[in-house]
Amino acid sequence: MGKDALKRTSLYASGASPVNLLQARFYNEDCLVYDLEDSVPLAEKDAARHLVYNLIKYQRPAGKYVIVRVNGIYSEYIDEDLEAAVRCRPDAIRIPKVEYAKEVKRIDERISEIEEAAGIEHGSIELWCNIESYLGVLNAQEIATASERVVALALGAEDFTASMRSTRTKAGAEIFYARNAVLMACRFAGVEAVDAVFSDINDVEGLKNDVALTKNLGFDGKTVVHPRQIDVVNAAFTPSAKEIRYAKRVLEAVEEGKREHKGAVTLDGGMIDKPMELRARTTLAQAKAAGIEM
Repeated sequence: MGKDALKRTSLYASGASPVNLLQARFYNEDCLVYDLEDSVPLAEKDAARHLVYNLIKYQRPAGKYVIVRVNGIYSEYIDEDLEAAVRCRPDAIRIPKVEYAKEVKRIDERISEIEEAAGIEHGSIELWCNIESYLGVLNAQEIATASERVVALALGAEDFTASMRSTRTKAGAEIFYARNAVLMACRFAGVEAVDAVFSDINDVEGLKNDVALTKNLGFDGKTVVHPRQIDVVNAAFTPSAKEIRYAKRVLEAVEEGKREHKGAVTLDGGMIDKPMELRARTTLAQAKAAGIEM
């Protein structure tokens, strides 16, 4: 899989839990994130790295966009994490707590060195950058354009609010600016925008409200913390039958206008402009990627 793969949901699976790693492949998430960072105790870092390496290399789950989240850029584990992660050849490596473009460039260079040494095609490993602090948000545009490997930015709300000394709430007013800043950086760079987790796994209505907001803002997907959240988020980021029908009608009207050399095109009494055409094309592309027959 690669840049065009669906990224509606990304689910973390702890490298410290063989059961968690094996179960995760059977859920409906688009992106499976094998985690070497927060979910792994210090005493188990080496064992988790070895387990994730062998799982991806020899039992890679079919139909998943596979990611490895390594430990922090300045941690004692990063070099060994990158060595193992690149050599087992996931689709992407997810870097936590990115704050500067120079950090992405440094990781990019190290990955290139490992690819060359291992005989892996240069540039085949993509990068996701987690934006988890006010510095990361302020530098999001530079981070998103720091390397051609970068295909997604993912907002981390808990660490971001801690860096701001603010309180994390379900309503999310405290991360509204961060969401928009990350989203605009992604649109500028042409990469995917992945929203923060909704932590309360028992609040289904809260999750629905949260994902509706972020979809309307323009995000492409969301990180989830529990398998029960996957279907809700997938559904929100998959075009409905009504949206698909309307998108088709918009494009049909546009094509008819071109054939008839009309300067202005209307549908249901309203003008169709270029942004509406673009949204319609995006809707149909998302539906196609989700396997919806049209």
